[in-house]
Amino acid sequence: MTAVDSLMLDAKQAIMEEHHRRFQTLQQEGRWQEALQQMHVTLSCVTDLLNESLRVLDEALDGHNHTCDGSTAPPPCQHG
Repeated sequence: MTAVDSLMLDAKQAIMEEHHRRFQTLQQEGRWQEALQQMHVTLSCVTDLLNESLRVLDEALDGHNHTCDGSTAPPPCQHG
């Protein structure tokens, strides 16, 4: 994972947390219509964060698999 990936994930998580706080505030205030709209935004942020996390994980696994495929000189990968 690169520094850019880490910053991107941190930023997306912070945005998601802020939207979640807004949702909770609206819900506590009994502003149900606005809370439902905010829930939609919050869930979109959650989806974005999960997709970005999966992308980073896929890239990390691809990098790991390339070093374990026998085409390079590093020592064999330890599994399990």
